[in-house]
Amino acid sequence: MAETERITVELAYAPAPRTVESMQAVLAAGSTVRDALALWPQPEVQAWLAGDGADERLQCGVWGRKASLDHVLRAQDRVELYRMLVVDPKVARRERFASQGARTAGLFARRRAGAKPGY
Repeated sequence: MAETERITVELAYAPAPRTVESMQAVLAAGSTVRDALALWPQPEVQAWLAGDGADERLQCGVWGRKASLDHVLRAQDRVELYRMLVVDPKVARRERFASQGARTAGLFARRRAGAKPGY
């Protein structure tokens, strides 16, 4: 009997800010992202898969690049699930800069004694 070839992949998901859950999975060669995510025990992920990935609150990717659920995995791939951003990082930075003011943020936070403004 011939043994089926197996590949190892890593599954990663951040259910909340500053929290990452990951696990290793051993799959048959030719498995897809959908097959790998089916092994994830979290109900939120299973509900997303049941909806065929149509819910835009989660997106999936392989090594930081967006991938479809039918993407065929290779050995040592990292399958990642991404949550939607609550706030656009550019908008958050602008608001933070506006509230802190120019004197306490960025290049203008510290100046040497006698230095020109902005240097």
